[in-house]
Amino acid sequence: MKQKILAQEFYLQPTLKVARELLGKILWYRKGGKVLSGKIVETEGYLRNDPACHASRGMTPRNSVMFGPAGHAYVYFIYGLYNCLNAVTQKEGIAEAVLIRAVEPIEGIKGKTNGPGKLCREFGIDRKLNGTDLTQGNFVILDSGEEVGKIYRAPRIGIRENTDKLWRYYIDSEFVSKK
Repeated sequence: MKQKILAQEFYLQPTLKVARELLGKILWYRKGGKVLSGKIVETEGYLRNDPACHASRGMTPRNSVMFGPAGHAYVYFIYGLYNCLNAVTQKEGIAEAVLIRAVEPIEGIKGKTNGPGKLCREFGIDRKLNGTDLTQGNFVILDSGEEVGKIYRAPRIGIRENTDKLWRYYIDSEFVSKK
């Protein structure tokens, strides 16, 4: 691992800025003796007052990680099938997060990663990683130092409320879930 791990200060920025700036960064996970990594190519922002945000109606056992420190993983299970990975943003008590929707495989990934469920399946990300500090250890996000070029904005996917918000961000990559 040559790149620098993103510090907690990175995640304390406004959530939509973090969603844009995560593009091009590297999701890195050492699982056992194997390294899995991919360049983040698609994200979505979720703000505390957004009805599509899990925390918009208050704290529950499921979303409590979102109310904790910035830079931690919020992993949840949906549709009885998929895990989804989010990076918690903002200071403690302000529950906001960025969903990591897709990565471009770099190392150790053989299957598709063009969607949050597929990404988690390929990385072996499950609820056991919920609450993990993404700023240290074997499951982190690295600064690649790469300039990503044009960033596209679009409506978020798979939600029923606030569908008009252009809070999904992506870069030009064949691994984006939907252009």
